Amino acid sequence: MKTYLESLNWRYATKKFDSEKVISEKDLSLLVEATRLSASSFGLQPYHVFVVKDPEIRTELRKASWGQSQITDASHLFVFASKKTFGAELIDSYLSEVSNVREIPQEGLKAYGDFMKSKLVPLPEEAKETWAAKQTYLAVGNLLSAAGVMEIDSCPMEGFEAETYDRILKLEEQDLTTSVVVALGYRSTEDETQHYKKVRRPKESLFTLI
Repeated sequence: MKTYLESLNWRYATKKFDSEKVISEKDLSLLVEATRLSASSFGLQPYHVFVVKDPEIRTELRKASWGQSQITDASHLFVFASKKTFGAELIDSYLSEVSNVREIPQEGLKAYGDFMKSKLVPLPEEAKETWAAKQTYLAVGNLLSAAGVMEIDSCPMEGFEAETYDRILKLEEQDLTTSVVVALGYRSTEDETQHYKKVRRPKESLFTLI
């Protein structure tokens, strides 16, 4: 098993996947669990993740993704859909989980719940949608890192028509909207970009120690 930094250096945004190679159910379960365990503001996770394997649906999604081959050729497609809006129910449902998992009476969580509601519920609708979309990127980062450690290739993608994705996946009726997509599978030997040296800004220009 590679070290974590070796895995980050190994991974790249795969441009061409081997359509014959499929992620095993065991590895897919690990990727799903790594995504589920991602950090999120207040732990609320205001999004839903669609793991799309159906070839017909992915053919339609490819048309809404500027024809990019990763959409159909990767083993699986993770579509992150964030909440378009929300109210106190988002916090209440989370506190119900907290109460159940930690065996804490609901009454003991009221003050914490009221605090979260005071910070989130009054936000303008546009701010709510932006906040929810940002949370998906935390989960995407976890997914990419986990895939790298498992030597599963990935490609995070923003090049798509969100409204068309929403229609195809029937997200409107769930008050969700597509925020980011991740194709996962195994690189094709024909993908020349796998041989490119990784380019990131040097530490000196990216970090300041205070």
